[in-house]
Amino acid sequence: MDQNLRKIDWNVTTMDQNLRTINWNVTIMDKSLIWEFDYLAAKYDRLSLASRITYALWIVLYIYYPILAIVGVPVNLLTIGILSRGKCGLSKCITLYLVAMSAADLLVIILDLILRHIPIVYQEQFLFLFVYYIHVCNIHAVLLNAATDCSVWFTVTFTFDRFVAICCQKLKSKYCSEKTAAVVVGTVTVLSCFKNILWYFMFTGWYSLANVPWFCLPIMGVEFSRVWGTIEFLHNILTPCIPFVLILLLNALTIRHILVSSRGRRRLRAHNSGESRRDPEMEGRRKSIILLLVISGNFILLWAMLMVYSIWYRMRYLGFRSVHLPDFLMELGFMLQLLSCCTNTAIYAVTQTLFREQLKNVLKYPFTAIVKLIQ
Repeated sequence: MDQNLRKIDWNVTTMDQNLRTINWNVTIMDKSLIWEFDYLAAKYDRLSLASRITYALWIVLYIYYPILAIVGVPVNLLTIGILSRGKCGLSKCITLYLVAMSAADLLVIILDLILRHIPIVYQEQFLFLFVYYIHVCNIHAVLLNAATDCSVWFTVTFTFDRFVAICCQKLKSKYCSEKTAAVVVGTVTVLSCFKNILWYFMFTGWYSLANVPWFCLPIMGVEFSRVWGTIEFLHNILTPCIPFVLILLLNALTIRHILVSSRGRRRLRAHNSGESRRDPEMEGRRKSIILLLVISGNFILLWAMLMVYSIWYRMRYLGFRSVHLPDFLMELGFMLQLLSCCTNTAIYAVTQTLFREQLKNVLKYPFTAIVKLIQ
């Protein structure tokens, strides 16, 4: 028995050394911004178009991700603060959904952009975090994927809430309330956390330092296991494939209902008054549907590329290699998906007059305070 225990201990030690070697080899391959630029310029004529695009994107990432982080964190904090005050002319139900979406986006920026992508781009500066001191990648993966699921499914729940409010008048009074919204947001959060616990058992605690869908080193055999492959495939189906379908379906039904009811109201008003006058109810619906469509369309457009690449990446490990996708699609997918976490504030500012006014007041406040202090 003692010999068996020694063998097990030796195997664990050997695997730990192998993991360290893998991490060290990846780190040695790290290149600086200047190296990437010089290599692209020197090898440009000999590189394929896909390789040129990939190297160009790597150069852009050195600037793009830090700027996105600098903008994304305060923008989402501002949005949460403004919406929480309840002075934007939105119902408490809508406000709760929008605050939840902004909070989830903020967590994605912190866990995905700041703690994952920026360290991968600036590997030499963050080497201490990955190799020597902290090995919690599997925990990081659980939290990151839970926050991402919340961000996606909050968009679905908001879309469903607007569908009920516009198309289901009998259900509106019961469902479209602050209490129901709180229950829905809480349920989605809990389910997202439970769903993503599986990542803890799929990954080791070691970071791979590679900008791929699996940013942690997987447990031995996971890449080619059909059991874990099926689990990951279902994960990609649940987020974001099913949300894509639900959002498109709900939006189509909502638009159809609005168009039908609009034609009916116009005919009725023209028959009663003999002229077409301003209809406050329809204008309110129009503003609501604009907000809904812009948020939903923004989510679908910015998530589509990463969704396709993630599903293909997993299917490739399961032996489906008939289709080849270039690496730069993955880079673009990550860039667009992270951008989606910073765009909702701009959407609210464009579509909501009161939100825009509140945002102006918040931005003017420091300067106003300084002027009053001087006076």
